[in-house]
Amino acid sequence: MIGFSLRLAVSGGREALARLAMIAAAVAIGVGLLLSTFASVNAIGRANERQLWMNSGTKSRTEAPAAVDPLWWYAHGDFYDGKEVFEVEVAPTGPTSPVPPGLTVLPAPGEYYASPALAKLLRDVPAVQLGDRFPGRLAGTLGDAALPSPDSLSVVIGRTPDEVRAGPRARQITTMATALPADCDSDCFGHGVRGDAMTLILTVVAGALIFPVLIFIGTATRLSAATREQRFAAMRLVGATPRQVAVVSAVESTVASVAGTALGFALYAALRPLVADVPFTGSRFFTSDLSLTVPQVLGAVVGVPVAAALAARFALRRVTISPLGVSRRVTPRPPRAWRVLPLLAGLGELGYFVDRRPVTTNGQSAAYLTGFLLVMLGLVIAGPWLTMVCARAVAGRTGRPASLIAVRRLADDPKAGFRSVAGLVLALFVVTSTVSIIGTINANRGALSGDPEVRKAVVHAPSFDLFRSDTMGTVPDSVLASARAVPGFRGLALAHDNPTGIGREHHGPGPVPAPALVLCSELAQVPVIGHCAPGAAVALVPLWQFVDLREASAQEWPAAPVPAQDVAALPVRLVYTTTDGSSASMEQLRTLFTRAYPTYEARMAGDWGTVSQKQLQGWRRLANVVLLTTLPIAGCSLAVSVVAGLSDRRRPFAILRLTGAPLRLLQRVIGLESALPLLVVAAISIGTGFAAAAMFLESQMEYDLVSPGALYYGLTGFGLLASLGIIASTLPLLRRITGPEAARNG
Repeated sequence: MIGFSLRLAVSGGREALARLAMIAAAVAIGVGLLLSTFASVNAIGRANERQLWMNSGTKSRTEAPAAVDPLWWYAHGDFYDGKEVFEVEVAPTGPTSPVPPGLTVLPAPGEYYASPALAKLLRDVPAVQLGDRFPGRLAGTLGDAALPSPDSLSVVIGRTPDEVRAGPRARQITTMATALPADCDSDCFGHGVRGDAMTLILTVVAGALIFPVLIFIGTATRLSAATREQRFAAMRLVGATPRQVAVVSAVESTVASVAGTALGFALYAALRPLVADVPFTGSRFFTSDLSLTVPQVLGAVVGVPVAAALAARFALRRVTISPLGVSRRVTPRPPRAWRVLPLLAGLGELGYFVDRRPVTTNGQSAAYLTGFLLVMLGLVIAGPWLTMVCARAVAGRTGRPASLIAVRRLADDPKAGFRSVAGLVLALFVVTSTVSIIGTINANRGALSGDPEVRKAVVHAPSFDLFRSDTMGTVPDSVLASARAVPGFRGLALAHDNPTGIGREHHGPGPVPAPALVLCSELAQVPVIGHCAPGAAVALVPLWQFVDLREASAQEWPAAPVPAQDVAALPVRLVYTTTDGSSASMEQLRTLFTRAYPTYEARMAGDWGTVSQKQLQGWRRLANVVLLTTLPIAGCSLAVSVVAGLSDRRRPFAILRLTGAPLRLLQRVIGLESALPLLVVAAISIGTGFAAAAMFLESQMEYDLVSPGALYYGLTGFGLLASLGIIASTLPLLRRITGPEAARNG
């Protein structure tokens, strides 16, 4: 029976082969996207594992006694041009001291090993901007085992034990960390990407991509559905059992799905280098990290063909029950109003959590992911009912023949009318909600990069924990003169310590650090911080203003009752320098201060927003992926559905043409049948997307929805116009398939 089914599947001429090819292509796209998503989630885990060694010196980490020589370890962070740099200074105490991954030997004093990306920067960038921060010579590069990404900027610097011991967070270690510490504070540099959050995001994106693909697969499997049903009904009438018919239909779909699954693996292999280069998490993946687990492979290899066979069995259930039911076609039962309940339930769930956000991450994932999936499912279930309601409303307000025929057909069989646009409706919901959420987050968090004038400043301090009392002592005149000599330098101010707490204020339940004492002559050089009162010599400037991302040029700071000469003798809390905003001048100043105070930190406004901005950029790319993937897939689904509908109804249309109906009238009927549910349900889908996004943002982040901008409206409008164009492009087929021979051979 299986052999006969295989012959039957490919013996239907070009039409049967085209159907099989279409199903295989749809399955291949779905499998390729699904495997790429699985591989991306796996890559995040592997990237996180390869940076665990960076946590070796954290305070919260406990080490079991080991029979090895301890290793002096001082890890600290740095930045270059908005990119994070991980630096660790090491000094062995004996030949058996532990060695970081990616190295075979420890660097000697005066040597350092850099990641390939950092080594390239050291070759390409002037030493005064970067290379002078690292003493000695480049002895080699770190291997991939030490790097979470090809873009990682990491360096292991060889020092003497006395030099490392001077670091503020220096420790002796006997093993390299292989797990994330329970208490990961600011000294935990290998914290990695939050796997649960990224898994949630990628899962939502996977759902956003897979749903239109599933619609596409379902549409492709219905090609020539009427002809196939009649063929299977004829087999039943000549004696075939329901089981034999089920085997034939299952084999036909399974052949295409098996071929599509194989092509899907090939598509995944072709996509791997492209996916690896997309920095979803802010950094690229190693291509080798994009791999699949055995359960994932088996799930795709076995699950997809089985699902296709079950879908075919379900689609042809009428033939199995009654072969005569295929011939005696009657108007199907109209969809009931209950179909809108899942949609309302999904929106209701999202609305319920607006003021009741779950406390845990898992609880939030379950609440929001369930809500969005329920809304998507609800749109599919409610679509036929909405189509019917709209068609009946239009039927009562039109008198044109084409419009009456179209809306009456839609009202009689709204499921068929909605089926052709279901993929696009889901795509519009996904695109609307995704772009709205990401656009609102960008609008609210985009200020993390700082105001334009603030982005031109460099701050150097022992610590950016403003409650600590660390100072830099007296900054040598030679360092200040070198800073003023940097091309692009604009101004410099020293924030002096305030040991007596002059002007200290309390805000709310706890105190704030004492304000810094700043000479007005220096404050005038950095107007972005504010200005002094008229006639004042010393100003009281809050320490937080030096690290604030908003400029305060209009702010007048109160005068301090301290002589200027006394302030000049006080220790310096931090140095604030402004530039022309060029990367060269800012990085040269950072390098200059780092060399003068190697255990202190230099920061720019962009550094504080680096992690968040990288995450937001990754989300923007995900939104673009959703936009550029779902709309074309939905367009293909629409084209296939319209062509399938024309093919299945060619005999009725041919008879209408023989009885005198003009071709243009029939073309208007087809166009209206496809365009009406498209526009109506698309409007509902877009509105639902905005509503779901607004409730999620209010619940999770307490943000008000921000308009997604011209790009979204342009792409959405283009998608709808392209869909109408696809419908119009199929209309010329009506002339060719509705000739007299179609009525005679039907």
